[in-house]
Amino acid sequence: MRMTTFTLAAGSALALSAPAFARTIDVAPGEGAQARLQEALIVAVPGDVVQLAAGRYVLTDGLSLDVDGVTLRGAGMDASVLDFTGQQGAGEGLLVTSDQVTLRDFAVENTKGDGIKSKGADNVVYYRVRVTWTGGPKETNGAYGIYPVSSTGVLIDGCKVSGASDAGIYVGQSKAITVRHNYVEQSVAGIEIENSRQALVTDNLVTRNTGGILVFDLPNLPVMGGGETVIEHNLVVANDTPNFAPKGNIVAGVPRGTGVMVMANDTVLVKDNLLADNPTAQVMVVAYPNAFTDTRYNPLPRRVVIGENRFVGGGNDPALAGGDQLKAAFGGALPPVVWDGLGGAAALALTPSGKVLSLGLTKQGEGLDKAQPALVEVKAPRQLVLPGAVGAPPALAARIAR
Repeated sequence: MRMTTFTLAAGSALALSAPAFARTIDVAPGEGAQARLQEALIVAVPGDVVQLAAGRYVLTDGLSLDVDGVTLRGAGMDASVLDFTGQQGAGEGLLVTSDQVTLRDFAVENTKGDGIKSKGADNVVYYRVRVTWTGGPKETNGAYGIYPVSSTGVLIDGCKVSGASDAGIYVGQSKAITVRHNYVEQSVAGIEIENSRQALVTDNLVTRNTGGILVFDLPNLPVMGGGETVIEHNLVVANDTPNFAPKGNIVAGVPRGTGVMVMANDTVLVKDNLLADNPTAQVMVVAYPNAFTDTRYNPLPRRVVIGENRFVGGGNDPALAGGDQLKAAFGGALPPVVWDGLGGAAALALTPSGKVLSLGLTKQGEGLDKAQPALVEVKAPRQLVLPGAVGAPPALAARIAR
């Protein structure tokens, strides 16, 4: 394919008709960076690369991309920085609403709202992108760092996120998802898969968050029935940051010190992970705790399988009601797997069979003041039914090699 390059230097304007071949559109930092970068994203055509030079882009408003097949590429996640510290609105830093988009090798800092959001954007790739709130964990930080929603085909690979007041990496109401090789710290949730199916979460490091990896299904959303998720080969270590989510958010109820938490999901496999020093629980399996009126919704966990994982420490400082008494009753630390007791035998299985701490709740919505904790034997499934074809389409991984 024939390629051409043109540059949007400081102060320049763009007045070109859409070409019949792909181009590289170079954008440099400096005066007028906001207008020049947004202009490049508007005039790009499928196949174009909008190339960010190294440097800091001082931006005062959010950016948007709604052209299919565009790549936004920087010189590296620490080299090309989109700085939203002076952002005047409360929206996201970058909103993508088109398909086949690749976002790679740049950083987004200090957005007032979410870092990067892609909505209804199928086959989207986030590769080596950094999203950071440089002031550390704060309730006033944006909710989500990397935030694809309502998509089919999502690959998030080699990214770094810190400081999100909800989830560092969040994938919602989507399917065919791979989240791999990422580093997430000092967020409320490190990685969250919500109301989504066919997700593979693998080879990530999540540490110093409130909760490491969450798999949730919630009521009253356009897409419901989350499930078919595999969590494997992750390092889930020392997630001990106090919960700083704004009150009313569902993640505001995640106990500080949770490694992996599965809530109201169906067919989830957690295996071959290292879970270390998560002070409340290495793994929690729970029902949705709140009242709801959505008749389509199942609030209970179903077919959650905890396979062979390596557990180190943890459970020694549980942020649960009566946590001190609980840990004393179990020799100074809670067992690695904590289950609220809801959902019956269909809720949870272990491979191999073993004991978990059941909180002994008897109905959905019941508070921990009603807990009757006990060690209970949980059997291996008669047949280990793995989720089907989980993960993003292979073609998405091929795009990052270009």
